[in-house]
Amino acid sequence: MSDTLRLAWSAPADRWEAAVPLGNGRIGAMAFGGATGRYALNDATVWSGTPDGPATALHEVLAGGAGPARLAEVRAALDAGDVRTAERLLMTFEGPYSQEYLPLADLSVAIEGAEALTPARVLDLDEAVLTETLRVPGGTLRRRSWVSAPAQALIVELTADVAFAASLSLTSPLWSSPEGLGLDIEIPVDGAPLHETSVEPPLRYAGAGADYDGFASVSVALDTDGSVEVAPAGASVRGARRLLIALSTSSRAASWWAGEDREWRTASREAIRDRARERVDAAVRRAPSALLAEHVADRRRHARARFAIGGRREGVWDVDRDILHGDDAQLRATVIAEYGAYLLASASRAGGPPANLQGIWNDQLRPAWSSNYTININTQMNYWAAPVLGLDDAFEPLLALVEHLSRTGADVARELYGARGWVAHHNTDLWGWSLPVGGGHGAPSWAIWMMGGVWLTHNLWDAYEFGGDVELLRSRIWPVMRGAVEFCLDWLIPGPDGTLRTSPSTSPENSFVAADGENTAIGLTAASDLFLIRGMLERALTAISTLGTDDLLAAEIARALAAIAPIGIGADGRLQEWSAEVVEAEPLHRHLSPLIGLHPLDLLTRDRDPELFEAGVRLLDARGNGAMGWSWAWKIAMRARIGDGDTAASLLDEALAPFEGDAARHGPVDGSEWGGLLPNLFSTHPPFQIDGNLGFPAGIAEMLVQSHGGVVRLLPALPSAWADGDAQGLGARTGLVVDLAWRDGALATATVRSIRGDDRTVAVAYGDRRLELQVPANGSVEVPLEGLVDAAARTIGARDAR
Repeated sequence: MSDTLRLAWSAPADRWEAAVPLGNGRIGAMAFGGATGRYALNDATVWSGTPDGPATALHEVLAGGAGPARLAEVRAALDAGDVRTAERLLMTFEGPYSQEYLPLADLSVAIEGAEALTPARVLDLDEAVLTETLRVPGGTLRRRSWVSAPAQALIVELTADVAFAASLSLTSPLWSSPEGLGLDIEIPVDGAPLHETSVEPPLRYAGAGADYDGFASVSVALDTDGSVEVAPAGASVRGARRLLIALSTSSRAASWWAGEDREWRTASREAIRDRARERVDAAVRRAPSALLAEHVADRRRHARARFAIGGRREGVWDVDRDILHGDDAQLRATVIAEYGAYLLASASRAGGPPANLQGIWNDQLRPAWSSNYTININTQMNYWAAPVLGLDDAFEPLLALVEHLSRTGADVARELYGARGWVAHHNTDLWGWSLPVGGGHGAPSWAIWMMGGVWLTHNLWDAYEFGGDVELLRSRIWPVMRGAVEFCLDWLIPGPDGTLRTSPSTSPENSFVAADGENTAIGLTAASDLFLIRGMLERALTAISTLGTDDLLAAEIARALAAIAPIGIGADGRLQEWSAEVVEAEPLHRHLSPLIGLHPLDLLTRDRDPELFEAGVRLLDARGNGAMGWSWAWKIAMRARIGDGDTAASLLDEALAPFEGDAARHGPVDGSEWGGLLPNLFSTHPPFQIDGNLGFPAGIAEMLVQSHGGVVRLLPALPSAWADGDAQGLGARTGLVVDLAWRDGALATATVRSIRGDDRTVAVAYGDRRLELQVPANGSVEVPLEGLVDAAARTIGARDAR
């Protein structure tokens, strides 16, 4: 184990935010450890709602008068300067809220007379195994826990040098009934978000004879050398020296997500129970060593990237002493990058839904923002690191969700806006919600935004560019992308000057001061719209050229690109967030939507438009430093893009400071109270959101390797404090992998590998120097440093990249 990275906690968890996250992409477990051995359980398919919810809501919104004719009224009102009429009309386009991701159950594996030894819990990030050592009467006991993807089960293995006694209990915060060593659980058919305080009851269950039976099941099986007595909702074990526990889950929604059309509609509850039972029965028939070896091999297959910033990675690091309160910023950066990769691989795997606002870990019946998919930055950020770190299997669920959205969103685009293609807005959920949310009273600043699907599709393009898989582009990405392009083309309308604009338009989740002196979010042509649409159309042309298809669409795209309105620069030299120069309601707003062209897109560069690039940097400067996890992560990535490594590192240090406040209290969204890291290293707003944790490795990788614009840049934003380090397995466009090391702030070694089956020429840059490399198909080449490195090319600190 000496070559693995392990995190240690000196005591069992006293609260959820101190528990250790385990997961296989479908089953999530928060392990508390200690004598009580609590595991707070989740299943990624357990959401409130029903499959027909999106279609039913669209019908109701249309019945209320929303549609293309009313959209024309909105546009006319905006052209006349009547923003209040536009707001009133637009709020009729809002459907109900998307649904909630819910907790499933709690398993307790309590050991009689046990006491945790120090360290109480050790999580191996490379093997995804939690190990505990406990003192029991007369000896010691080891408990190892992992959630296996091959076995589709939580595995808990206990071994001791003396006989011990244990008790198992299984409960659920949802309506449930015991079923031997298992639970039958009713899933609500509707859930109101936490901020809708007037809704009663907040969770609504189906009545008898309902069309959809939202049912889930939890099943447990045991193998032991002791005696077992089964109770109605658990079991007791006595005289054991070994105990193997397997727990699995199943749900009707899982069959629906998998596209098993006939089965999800007709499967009996017994059939759903049997799936979970069969998994656990199969698991406990096997040796624990075989289950563990299979699990470790599976996890290692999905872990390509490695970080050793400061040269240290392997070993046991005490979370409180070394990370939260330690003085080694390079070690913190290494651990948080590796932890982000661990969390994404644990929360998202092929076959299940994608990681939501909390990954797959949630213990609240009414979680903040429904723990759903917020698609105006948060879901996108969850997956920025996936292609860079080589987590292709983790990325697959996002592609599956967007494919589903492209189907539900096609009805919304056609019926609500009279547009081709498909659309999604601010939120979605397991069921593919694509309408605006808000119930007719949601603030337009977040509810009225038509670019959610377009931005998600950019994530899919990134997956193609990093992997270089043309067949994936042809078979799955392009069909979705084509629909996003068609919606963009139809959403653009001519303005008075003949250029193409968007109306109505918002810039998530910001506002400005309208002519009447009050704040509004509704206007014409936010910069984020222009960047997202232009980027989508340009990438579509590349796709069409690569695939040799859709010539007529290419001609339509070319005409639109020639007519899209330019992005403005204000009198203060900053890039304008809206087409008009307005008074900002929140000059330090946490969202950086007008700078989407800088990151994650690559439209705002010095080479492409030096003046607009400088204006973008001025806007970034004006927004200030951090506020909450995801906002820090985005700013880190943007600072890396402009070559400002020292500021990026400073922002990272801010974001990784321990959070000393009340983690259960929901902080204001204006960023006036900063977040930080919780005892288990979760990033908090507060409350906890996973996007910060998943965004940090993307930002750190951006400091070490960049590959936009057809050039692989080595150490483009290396902070001066990071004098030495190594990074392996970092992805670069298109179909490249980079290994590199640096010493005394300068590049020491670099290798470029190809994962594509063709020979090609690759442009590699370091500092101000650049060369062309010939990389063989599925081969590698060492970068000749004599062609790149001299005293002028060092990348120490915040070298001026502007």
